[in-house]
Amino acid sequence: MLLTGKVVLISGAGRNNGKAISLKFAEEGADLVLVAREREAELNAVVQQCEERGAKVLAILADATDPADVARLTQAALDRFGRIDAAINVIGLRQHAPALEISFADWQQAFAVNVHAFFLLAQAVAPQMVERGSGSLVALGGMAAMRPQIYGSSVVASKHALYGLVKSLALELSPHGVRVNLLNPGHIENIRANPEWYAKEGGRPLANLDEVPLRRMGKNAEVANVAAFLASDMSSYVTGDRIMCVGGRWM
Repeated sequence: MLLTGKVVLISGAGRNNGKAISLKFAEEGADLVLVAREREAELNAVVQQCEERGAKVLAILADATDPADVARLTQAALDRFGRIDAAINVIGLRQHAPALEISFADWQQAFAVNVHAFFLLAQAVAPQMVERGSGSLVALGGMAAMRPQIYGSSVVASKHALYGLVKSLALELSPHGVRVNLLNPGHIENIRANPEWYAKEGGRPLANLDEVPLRRMGKNAEVANVAAFLASDMSSYVTGDRIMCVGGRWM
């Protein structure tokens, strides 16, 4: 199993890609720290399924954009398991508004969720990785990290910033054996908070499968497979990179 003996922290573990990653990592032998901001019942259901797969699990409700909460959850993880070998930041925020109309508060929120959360997580967990000389940090980005989107200026700007942060962290941490990568999922079959936003973008379908060589939507489990590779020693020579899981759209 790819992750036997490893402790992995997953932020945003309660549903969609986060849930699939949690289950995959449990199957691959990892012990888990599963974090969600709310929806405790959903998180507990994921915990139970991971434990059924043999994982030891610590569940924590915390706001990943709050420095005090991130420090608290990191210390709880270290108190329980003694180390964190990999950290996967799944949380993300999509907004839908014309660039000239979005409020500054919403703009700040996009950066808080899409950039600051990974920055805070890296600052909290990377020092003990540096001490051991190994570790893997993975941020989920998305197609907004690669291209513009109408009515998505805040998301595109923040996701592009996330990729810049990933590369800078990778450059600084690579001498210490800590790898940092961006995982970009494409059109994935997720539960959407605002499904109407995904029906059309600029007057045409957002999920235009004619642009996807595989001609289908991706599955959460397929994203989880790539995340497992990046968290494991199988990707030991991969850092500062963006790994696409988009059905061939950017080949």
